[in-house]
Amino acid sequence: MYNLPSMRVLQIQGNMFRGDIPADIGRRFPSIRYVLEYANLASNSLEADDSKGWEFVTSLSNCSQLLQLSMYSNRLTGQLPDSIGDLSATLQFLRFDQNGISGSIPAAISNLANLNVLSVADTSISGVTPESIGKLANLVKLGLFNTDLSGGIPPSFGNLSKLTILDAYRANLEGSIPATIGTMKNLISLDLSYNRLNGSIPIDIFKLPVISMYINLSHNSLSGTLSSRVGTFANLNNLVLSGNQLSGEIPDSIGDCAVLQGLWLDHNSFEGNIPQSLNKLKGLSTLNLSLNKLYDAIPDAIGAIHNLGQLNLAYNNLSGTIPTSLQNLILLSGLDLYLTKFSITGNNELCGGLPQLHLHPCQTSSIKKNRKWHLKHYIILALATTGALVFLAFIFQFIKKKSRGNHSPILSPVIEEQYERISYHVLVNGTNGFSEANLLGKGSFGAVYKCTFADDETIAAVKVFNLQQPGSTRTFVTECEAMRRVRHRCLVKIITCCSSINHQGQEFKALIFEFMSNGSLNDWLHPKSDMLTPRNTLSLEQRLNIATDIMDALDYLHYHFQPPIAHCDLKPSNILLAEDMSARVGDFGISQILPESANKILQNSNSTTGIRGSIGYVAPEYGEGSAVSTTGDVYSLGILLLEMFTGRSPTDDMFRDTLDLHKYAECGLSERVLDIADSTLWLHLESTDSIARSRIKDCLVSVFRLAISCSKQHPKEQTPMRDAVVEMHAIRDSYHIFSC
Repeated sequence: MYNLPSMRVLQIQGNMFRGDIPADIGRRFPSIRYVLEYANLASNSLEADDSKGWEFVTSLSNCSQLLQLSMYSNRLTGQLPDSIGDLSATLQFLRFDQNGISGSIPAAISNLANLNVLSVADTSISGVTPESIGKLANLVKLGLFNTDLSGGIPPSFGNLSKLTILDAYRANLEGSIPATIGTMKNLISLDLSYNRLNGSIPIDIFKLPVISMYINLSHNSLSGTLSSRVGTFANLNNLVLSGNQLSGEIPDSIGDCAVLQGLWLDHNSFEGNIPQSLNKLKGLSTLNLSLNKLYDAIPDAIGAIHNLGQLNLAYNNLSGTIPTSLQNLILLSGLDLYLTKFSITGNNELCGGLPQLHLHPCQTSSIKKNRKWHLKHYIILALATTGALVFLAFIFQFIKKKSRGNHSPILSPVIEEQYERISYHVLVNGTNGFSEANLLGKGSFGAVYKCTFADDETIAAVKVFNLQQPGSTRTFVTECEAMRRVRHRCLVKIITCCSSINHQGQEFKALIFEFMSNGSLNDWLHPKSDMLTPRNTLSLEQRLNIATDIMDALDYLHYHFQPPIAHCDLKPSNILLAEDMSARVGDFGISQILPESANKILQNSNSTTGIRGSIGYVAPEYGEGSAVSTTGDVYSLGILLLEMFTGRSPTDDMFRDTLDLHKYAECGLSERVLDIADSTLWLHLESTDSIARSRIKDCLVSVFRLAISCSKQHPKEQTPMRDAVVEMHAIRDSYHIFSC
């Protein structure tokens, strides 16, 4: 490596290198001092301590073009040397986090005037945070979290006008929050939680113009009231003030935080009423007001927040009945987009509501009027007859209640099985602002994007609904309801959902699915490339496996799930292929959950809402006004099978007048079966002798017969799904035995 003539990038991240870093790394390379720009030695086991090992920093000061130095996640201990301030003035990126470094941050670090990113987080760095950091005018991200710093937040931080992210949670900071923090005009994320900060929240903090991700000041000792200026946070997603000593009323202006998704004010001393203005927060998904001194009734306003997923009002002084609007929200908890975690424990004056809430009945005025009279006679009667039994019963009930614990009431078993919802901001980041580069496809109700989550590089598919399209909201609800209930290896797995407000203050709904790396079946049946090869087409065996997977999924939906589900839109673009080319049925946007007795044609006209499905695949009976049923899926399956094995779409130009795909296959079934089969099948065959062709023909004849039977226009003439799936398994297994 010492003989490399002009090394600009030194990238050895994520290996198993151990020991000291060469002390002369910046001097002995022939040209490194003039050309090295990136040095990434992170995630190894490199060592240094106060006695030796830090000499490499001094050596790297000779590299006049250095832009990045990444040393995080190693075994560096001891104190950062003052020579760190002698590194190149061009340096933009400096990370020493996730090491055992101790001692103070060198004041000379302020010499690195072009620094954009500085992190010493997750270390044992101690001492007072140097004021000189405020001289780093180009700093964009500063990480000080999980350290042993002391003293307060330097007022000079207000000079960091380009800073967007300040992470200083669990940093042992104390004192008050400086007013100068309000001058950080580009700050989008501020986390000062779990410190020892005191005093009031400075009014200047409400001047932050673009703060959007979150403000987290939780678990400090902040006191005073929450200013009405909080309403100026028009773009803020999350406000976390839990675990402080804040008091006074929650200001009505909180309702002006138009895109707020999470509000945590718990473990404080707020008093007064819960603001009615909360109903303006249409995107709010989490509201925690527990362990305060709030009183009077729960406002109807909370029930109007239809995206609310978590609501905690426990341990206040709330009274009265549960609002009907909130009860309706609880009843809708079966969907992922509605209330999943709810607690009102510790509000002894609350009454009525759903039986699941276990509250005592509310007393009517007539009962209250005669309460003393009834109480007197009941006491006399009890003392005269069964006083002892009443006392024992009271003790028994008390013990029984105590044994239940103090957790929140369980509303229904399904609530505990919900998915953890995801924020709009995470989806924006993961799709690069829903860019065209990440667009996987578009449909009538929205678009699907590839999303890469930053925390673990997980890839998912995000279906974003176009809420301007009539019926799209209903489609979102339908798909949530269908997919949260089903569990099968051949059905696309839903990961979570997002029901929120976007940056323009508009409603936003999306579903997040497992990412299928091989795209849709449509992409493989009708490849865009003019050059057809075995790499971009499907073999006969692959088609048989895919067909079997599809039919297994439908068999589950129709017969092994109660109540049955009719998919209603079976077509190649709704069949997705995993890395191993196994198939998953997806897109339940217009599916219908049927009455439990329904596995035939239904005679319930209320379930008919117009033609369901896509042109070419929709069952003919739907066009005649018949009710949705599982037989509609059987017809669509038949057309899909014909398309899979002929390679022709039911909407091809050749199909006009009286000729359709069904008749086309029917005419060629006997003598011309090899002619109507997809010609790309032959690309995958190593042998085309007469025996092989005969076996393939027999297999195709069996498939076409089944497909033609399923796609008959009259449901009574169709092969039932439970028989069709058995037959397809037999066809596939028979061909597999031959091919082996």
